[in-house]
Amino acid sequence: MTGRRVFTVSLGILLSTLAASTHAELSRDELYDLLKQANEAFRQANALVADPQAETFYKKAILSYERIINEGGIRNAKLFYNLANAYLLTENVGKAILNYRRAEQLDSADANIRKNLEFARAQRIDKIAPRTEERVLETLFFWHYDLALRTRFVLSCVLFAAACISVTMMIWLGRSPPKTVVATIAGLLMLCFAVSVAVESQRRVATVCGVITEAQVVARQGDGQGYPQSFKDPLHAGTEFDLLERRPGWLHIKLADDSDGWIPDTAAELI
Repeated sequence: MTGRRVFTVSLGILLSTLAASTHAELSRDELYDLLKQANEAFRQANALVADPQAETFYKKAILSYERIINEGGIRNAKLFYNLANAYLLTENVGKAILNYRRAEQLDSADANIRKNLEFARAQRIDKIAPRTEERVLETLFFWHYDLALRTRFVLSCVLFAAACISVTMMIWLGRSPPKTVVATIAGLLMLCFAVSVAVESQRRVATVCGVITEAQVVARQGDGQGYPQSFKDPLHAGTEFDLLERRPGWLHIKLADDSDGWIPDTAAELI
C-alpha cells in the first residue's frame, strides 16, 4: 500500500471548497480544529505501527474527517483519500473503496488514489470478473480505461493544436508527405481521445455507482425479504455496483458481470 501517510490538506483548500458549499454547519475555526485533530491522530496512529492502540487513533481521525466532509460540506479529493486510508488501515475494506472512489471522482489523475484503490480492491472477498465483452474492450481500448479523464482531455487538446498547426503549415508552405502524415495522425488521435472523453463524461452523468459497506448482505430477486436469493452466497463489503433502480428501503444493483439483485439500502452507500 502506497498510502500509509496522510495528505496535508491546508486550511486554504478547505475554505475555498467551503465557499462553494451552501449547507456548511461548521465555522471556519471548527473546521480548522477538526483538520488539525484528524491529521494529528492519523500521524499518531502511523507512529504506533503494529500497536493495537493505532486503531483507536485511526478511528479518531475517521470521525474528524467525516465531520469535515458531512457537517462542513467539504468535498475534496485529499480528504476522501485520507479518510479511505484510515478505513483501510482499520480493515474496513467497504468504506475504504467507497472513499477512494469518491476521491478518484474528484481527482482521477492522482496516482496514489488509483494505486491504493487497486490495493483495496485486492483485499475484498468477492472476486467478480467483468463480462467477456468488457475485458475485450479494456484490452483493445486500454488508453480509454487506463488513462485518467483529465489526461485524455489534455491529450485531445494538444493533438488538436498539433493538427491545426500542421494544416496551417500545409496551407502556407504547401503540402508534403511529412506534414500530411503528422496532420492525419494528430487528427485521428485527437478524435479518439475526444470521443473517449465524451463517452466517459456521459457515462458519469448517466450512471450512479455504489459500494457495499456492510460485512455481508444477501441479494434478493425483488425488493423484499420474502424474495428468493439472487446468488448462492451473500455479497461482501467492498463489492462495487451500478445502481439500476431505487425503491423505499431497497437498491436494485448490477455487478461487474451484469448479474443483478436487490439489497437493503442500509447495506451500501452511493458514490
